[in-house]
Amino acid sequence: MSLLLGLCAALLWAFHDLCVRYVTQQVSVLPALLTVLVCGALIVLPVAVVLGDWQAMTATSYGLSALSGVAFAGASLSLYGAFANGPVRLVAPIIGAYPVLSVGWGVMTGTEVTPHQWGAVLIIIAGVALVAILSNDTRHGGQKIRAVILAVCAGTGFALTFAFAQAAIQHGSDLPVIVATRAAALAVVGLILLATRQGYRPRKTALPLLAGMGFLDATALALVTVAGTQPHPEFAAVSSSLFGLLTVVLAWAILKEPMTRQQWGAAVMVFGGIGYLGF
Repeated sequence: MSLLLGLCAALLWAFHDLCVRYVTQQVSVLPALLTVLVCGALIVLPVAVVLGDWQAMTATSYGLSALSGVAFAGASLSLYGAFANGPVRLVAPIIGAYPVLSVGWGVMTGTEVTPHQWGAVLIIIAGVALVAILSNDTRHGGQKIRAVILAVCAGTGFALTFAFAQAAIQHGSDLPVIVATRAAALAVVGLILLATRQGYRPRKTALPLLAGMGFLDATALALVTVAGTQPHPEFAAVSSSLFGLLTVVLAWAILKEPMTRQQWGAAVMVFGGIGYLGF
């Protein structure tokens, strides 16, 4: 079940990120992200109020949810910034490589990592390096380094988001954790918006798209979080990372972003390694 939840989340996030690539070319990042988070919260909150087991929540669960929300805010800001600065074929594979961090965490906590798993990690790293090297689109040449850095930050943030959220569920309940996580993310983005004194209202023509993105994002994050109640919740985090490959395919098919054979090969290297680590 965890695997299925992760795959469904991957599909939703693929469409969400395709919209991110489009909308960040039209409106500012912070107002767009705040609108998406608000729309997502409005979708989740009524369900959580009616069906959520709020009595099961503990101080530990709220604390872990807050950490998950902070990580999610950072990851989302980095993701929006990465897609604003670079093409999907560059950004998506780097963000989607975050399961490599799970291997590093496993090593630090004493988990044995097999030679085959180390081989998969090396393949992923090599594939990500090739993705960056082969992304030589002159329209984004001056912004490529920034896009790569933001993509790495986004991948790290998502890995922490899932880890904290699934840990929070172990000490509480799924729906309240989802609401608390989103509330913390909203607070972080709202404070940044106030500190930078940017306008908080995106163009009215973008609101329907942003609302749809809020639904996709909230549903996908909820699916991965709920997987914390299932056996092997790590499968959901890993399988959801395949959103990057789906985003690349959608960008090629819908946005007509060009892909060479070498770039397809690099993307397959990254997600093939991810698939091996997960399955």
